[in-house]
Amino acid sequence: MEAGDQTDSMLQDRRMQKFLDVLSRWEGGDLSMMEAGELLGMSERQFRRYRDRYEEAGEVGLLDRRLGKISTRRVPAEAIEEMLELYRHRYLGWNVKHFHEHLLRDHDFSWGYTFIKTQLHAAGLVGRAKRRGAHRRKRERQPCEGMLLHQDGSRYAWLEGQPMLDLIVTMDDATSTLYSAFLIEEEGTASSFQGLLETLVAKGLPSSFYTDRGSHFS
Repeated sequence: MEAGDQTDSMLQDRRMQKFLDVLSRWEGGDLSMMEAGELLGMSERQFRRYRDRYEEAGEVGLLDRRLGKISTRRVPAEAIEEMLELYRHRYLGWNVKHFHEHLLRDHDFSWGYTFIKTQLHAAGLVGRAKRRGAHRRKRERQPCEGMLLHQDGSRYAWLEGQPMLDLIVTMDDATSTLYSAFLIEEEGTASSFQGLLETLVAKGLPSSFYTDRGSHFS
């Protein structure tokens, strides 16, 4: 694979994982649909369309128009049926979180939690929890580049045949410009500082910094 193709593939996977993370938070009631769209850099209506495509066809239903590609992580129907049979005959009654953990650990599945939950819902094997009302106020994006850095980490099987790794991304809040991105075995204080250092060397000091991983700095 050419270097450019590898970069495109990693960015494609990064966007996919970010969408799944935000979708899971929306389903849990932590985000409104408007807030979910904002985090993904899209409108509320577009987020709703992506959600519907994902529920209908999984990752293959999400077409990235910027890259002009469909995700290469196409899930065969036979594999989905195998997963459903496992749940019916060995894990019936388990909650999705524990079932997903056992799929990853004991059965060599690498699918995301939200995809598993969607398939179980579609098969009528688990019920849909009632969404809690969203209480957060919408956070407006900063108006100018350099006013706020946003750092995030996503754990996923980014490299085929390799164990799960954390992708650490540092970007500008106003423009979503990517300043730093790298894979590491486990996210922590050192990785957060590495992303910050790479950004500061290249772009200088921002006005403010935001991360969901505040415990790293405690």
